[in-house]
Amino acid sequence: MRPYRAHFRCITRCPGEYQLDEVLYRCPKCGNLLEVVHDMEALQQRSAAEWKKLFEDRYMRTDWPHGSGVWGKREWVHPHIRNENVVSMYEGGSNLFWAQRYGAKLGVEDLWVKLCGNSHTGSFKDLGMTVLMSAVKQMIADGKPISAVACASTGDTSAALAAYAAAAGIRAIVILPRGKISTAQLVQPLANGATVLALEGNFDDCMKVVQRLAAEEGVYLANSMNSLRVEGQKTVGIEIVQQFDWRVPDWIIIPGGNLGNVSALGAGLKMMRELGLVNKLPRICVAQVEAANPLYLAYKNGFDKFEPMVPQTTLASAIQIGNPVSVKKAIRTLQEFDGVVEQANETELADAVARADATGMFCCPHTGVALGALEKLVAAGTIRRSDTVVVVSTANGLKFTDFKVGYHQGKLPGVPVCQYANHPVEVPNDYGKVRDTVRRLLGA
Repeated sequence: MRPYRAHFRCITRCPGEYQLDEVLYRCPKCGNLLEVVHDMEALQQRSAAEWKKLFEDRYMRTDWPHGSGVWGKREWVHPHIRNENVVSMYEGGSNLFWAQRYGAKLGVEDLWVKLCGNSHTGSFKDLGMTVLMSAVKQMIADGKPISAVACASTGDTSAALAAYAAAAGIRAIVILPRGKISTAQLVQPLANGATVLALEGNFDDCMKVVQRLAAEEGVYLANSMNSLRVEGQKTVGIEIVQQFDWRVPDWIIIPGGNLGNVSALGAGLKMMRELGLVNKLPRICVAQVEAANPLYLAYKNGFDKFEPMVPQTTLASAIQIGNPVSVKKAIRTLQEFDGVVEQANETELADAVARADATGMFCCPHTGVALGALEKLVAAGTIRRSDTVVVVSTANGLKFTDFKVGYHQGKLPGVPVCQYANHPVEVPNDYGKVRDTVRRLLGA
């Protein structure tokens, strides 16, 4: 049987193939990003039915490391990693939440939310970090001189990097924009022993610094411009279809900041179609926050020109990115998937979160951007009542308790009126008055 193989290749198809254990992030010829390309002829040695059975047999089981939602699909992700080098927290396998009540309010009969925040460090970044850190562990085992792994982050990447690096016994360096992430996000890399540098500036400034460190100091770059990160994240689309018993939804809506996630989503779905597991592709919507919306502005102009911007302050801090490194990959994906880009402002994202939370969810502000985009697409008739829609929830709402508290206290920056705020009712320690209050509220 022909062995499974994968390699790096330039996204603009410059000549040349590069091994996955090379420390390389951009094409040496043109400077564009790389992508991981698999030997599809080798993968086609298994039929679509055989792949489905293999993935089902492994899914959430105890056979190391295949119970992971990522490593259960290892042949499609990184076929060269040896078992002893896999660094996994059994990521993936997150709930596909049927948002029946919320969808009914919007007029969507078949709405689902993929809860990627139900993961070890509380975000979808675990899906990519398990692959990257496993690759680094194997490179070190094979003699590569890597002293540390580093990332720029607005919170979630740093948490995933720090946790997986700690599990692997590898040093982690995290560069964060000072004062621009939540306390919960800051404490995660600190608790896991990472070296945390709080930089005065925004994410784009942090990204410039970490790229220089990677080029000049020999640390390994863990941001999504590293194509190994994207390989793990592409399993979210495969897993969604698997959870639908191999049925493809009509729409997938995903928040967009640095834009590696949308190209990852597309890569997994395209592999499924090429290998015959599905025969159609969903439409994709990238949701951007109005304060950091360069992709949205480019989309409105037909992608004729992309212009970076200086992002403004936003509650959706993880996607407060004005110069996304994966923009070319994202635009290509949107064009292949008949995609759209929509935006949400601060009030729209906060109110969308409150409406969703009131039906049983507990959303992060970035998921709120996706929900706000969903509401606009439904109102415009772009998404129809009968469509099956999946919103990708990128992080756990528990990372953003200040956002939640601020909304329900009516004190959220940038949101003048929190119309769905739910205030606690103060009552004395007197049963009669408690009873009367309950009766009054139930009768309201």
